[in-house]
Amino acid sequence: MARYDPKTTEPRQQARWAEAEAFVTPTGETGRPKYYVLEMFPYPSGNIHMGHARNYVMGDVVARSKRAMGYDVLHPMGWDAFGMPAENAAMERGIHPGNWTRSNIATMRDQLKLLGLSLDWSREFATCDPEYYGQQQAWFLDLYRRGLVYRKDGVVNWDPVDNTVLANEQVIEGRGWRSGAIVEKRKLNQWFLRITDYADDLIEGLAELDRWPDKVRLMQENWIGRSKGATLWWDIAEVPAFLNGTADGQPSHDRDPIEVYTTRPDTLFGASFLALAPDHPLTRAIAEHRPDVAAFVKACAQTGTSEADIEKAEKQGIDLGIRVRHPFDPDRTLPVWSANFVLSTYGSGAIFGCPGHDQRDLDFARKYDLPVVPVVRPDGSDDVEIGTEAYVGPGRIFNSDFLDGLSVEEAKAAAIARLEASGHGKGATIYRLRDWGVSRQRYWGCPIPIIHCPTCGPVPVPADQLPVVLPEDVTFDVPGNPLDRHPTWKHVDCPSCGTKALRETDTLDTFVDSSWYFARFTDPTAAEPIARAAADKWLPVDQYIGGVEHAVLHLLYARFISRALSDAGLMSVREPFAGLFTQGMVVHETYFEGTDAVGKPQWVEPTDVRIETVDGQRIATRLSTGARLSIGDIEKMSKSKKNVVAPAEILESHGVDAGRLFVLSDSPPERDVQWTPGGVEGASRFVQRAWTLFDTYDPDFAGEEAANAALVRETHKAIKAVTEGVEGFRFNAAIAKLYAFVATVRDQGQAGGAAKRQALSALARLIAPFTPHLAEECWTRLGEEGMILNAPWPVWDADLAADDEVVLPVQVNGKRRAEIRVARGTDPAEVEALVLADPGVRARLEGQEIRKVVVVKDRIVNLVVG
Repeated sequence: MARYDPKTTEPRQQARWAEAEAFVTPTGETGRPKYYVLEMFPYPSGNIHMGHARNYVMGDVVARSKRAMGYDVLHPMGWDAFGMPAENAAMERGIHPGNWTRSNIATMRDQLKLLGLSLDWSREFATCDPEYYGQQQAWFLDLYRRGLVYRKDGVVNWDPVDNTVLANEQVIEGRGWRSGAIVEKRKLNQWFLRITDYADDLIEGLAELDRWPDKVRLMQENWIGRSKGATLWWDIAEVPAFLNGTADGQPSHDRDPIEVYTTRPDTLFGASFLALAPDHPLTRAIAEHRPDVAAFVKACAQTGTSEADIEKAEKQGIDLGIRVRHPFDPDRTLPVWSANFVLSTYGSGAIFGCPGHDQRDLDFARKYDLPVVPVVRPDGSDDVEIGTEAYVGPGRIFNSDFLDGLSVEEAKAAAIARLEASGHGKGATIYRLRDWGVSRQRYWGCPIPIIHCPTCGPVPVPADQLPVVLPEDVTFDVPGNPLDRHPTWKHVDCPSCGTKALRETDTLDTFVDSSWYFARFTDPTAAEPIARAAADKWLPVDQYIGGVEHAVLHLLYARFISRALSDAGLMSVREPFAGLFTQGMVVHETYFEGTDAVGKPQWVEPTDVRIETVDGQRIATRLSTGARLSIGDIEKMSKSKKNVVAPAEILESHGVDAGRLFVLSDSPPERDVQWTPGGVEGASRFVQRAWTLFDTYDPDFAGEEAANAALVRETHKAIKAVTEGVEGFRFNAAIAKLYAFVATVRDQGQAGGAAKRQALSALARLIAPFTPHLAEECWTRLGEEGMILNAPWPVWDADLAADDEVVLPVQVNGKRRAEIRVARGTDPAEVEALVLADPGVRARLEGQEIRKVVVVKDRIVNLVVG
């Protein structure tokens, strides 16, 4: 008996697939249905680990199984290659971002190929390829001509040392993650895409996505944030004297009312203050005269712009010295404050505070000793006490004049009607979603194809001048965007009038690059951005797989761009991803040897660690030095904490198939899986056990009839269970059945050659999506022609796959009290007798009269007693 050797068989099978061009996508009409499998493409950071591999192996299981089931499969791969990390590498290593990126792509491509993935590499591209981003520039200009692209001032995180805009995640405790400088909020003139034009459509479209996780659809809906409420105007009653006499043609801060949007007009009688954003025009006008307000505005500017940053920050405010009249009671006035938690990008940048029924408002009111007036009480209660927690539940309105006694929804309608009748407000719907700011002040990105002419204004780059290619001769020795400093690249003539003009030096957000790549994959060499016929054939993506961290922005932007390109006639599909699966991570224990001067752990790679158990305690030792190590938390595999396992390590020790099997078998695919040496060793042992069945197969052994029949039944049960596991994304359950089936085939020693061959033929095809190299070897050992890659998926017989026994729940007066196992198809009278004779059931019935027994064949038993 020969031992299976993955080190030789896996490269040999991969060479066979490559020589046969086995994974090249079929073109032309084949008569087969299509299936498009896509994993979120990776950023080329330099190396992949088994955490990355889990994502791609899941997609490979789907692609291989669908191919076997008779589908034409599109399964491509590319690279999300633009972005700041490449520029950071250029500054740190003195290397061009393009060279660093392409070197990483070459490394990661080789690593992915080790995994034996059924990818069509002929369709590979990187978003930094001019052939790709030139087509992106083409459709960007189409959107520009259609009015979906525009420029305006927008608030950004500005690093004054690096002279660049930072994403929210690059602001750490108010400082630039690289420079350490205090980040400022600045208004810059930037390019935006009108995603808000599609807000309603993006919400309504979520209802179609029944193969998306509910949590992701909810996250998308919440991010868009459609809310219905009222816009109302608060007349100014008192204003600082220095605001009087505003110049003609300017806003009159002493006369114009303050506009507020609210989703809770039912709580207006509980209002105790108004709060304005720090950059609200009225706040800024007062800051020009009051140093304390100016200092407050400046402090607020030194925080991140994200809602998460603002929500975590301590609630701060300052009284602006203004009072406004209540819209329902002109004799009552409220103070106007500026508060750091009010966003200028939501509504009009002003809110009214109702501390009794909003926790944020309550925290603010308690801090600054503002009134707290409850106006909603739970049904059946005479009052509600507000201590440290606001009451946010349903109920009836009180303390509210004409709204008293109404439900919350009734009061909202009545309040809006009164506001509209008095001219102090109107019903309104607004969105949390804001237009997508796509300008980035950096080099390594897709150039925005606009020329700024002093005479004509912004002018699109002519189509025959696309792509606008990034210049290679740039340096990073000075902070800021190298394109601004380039001596020639940005200087051009206006295409419209010939005047000396300047190119746009901002580049596009990398989310733009990933918002349409799935469509380009359908024909990556097309002369236009999207080949309509190919896109119509392959889109939507049937199964999209990736991390839940992309559940909002990437998916939302891709859905928006699909709609925009569809409306432009470039494609017909508006929802790009019919099915979505968000996989869990591969996590690993961490190890460190002390900490540095600032308390940062000095991480150690798992390959340099030996774990022993001494007196029941796990001890970690560094192999290279013998030093005792601390064992840290179990965390997501990451290079920063060095707790990664590379595919090459698995190939060397156990083989890639064992690694593939383990990351899919240890837990449901939507949950995290902890990488352990013992886990992959167990998977390796399964590979050997499966191979042994084929290596020792004797086709001439006649066997016993009963054993043959039993094995045939078990084979059909295995086919059914594994198929349902694969199609339901329950890969761990499918693998568990394969483990059991291998044991069954091994234990059925009396089964003859024909029955065993049927079992082994099915087994080889069932393991093929999970352990494709092993499956090919087993297929050849069985004497089958060609590659198992081209073999059809096994089909089960429903009668043979049915369980011989069923478990029937036994209910007594509608409550489950016991269960009984019987042969499938047992006569109801016999089932009744077995139930009544069961000791557990008899104990439940003691002292009670049985009035009725209902047996639903093969399903349930109901006893009615009294």
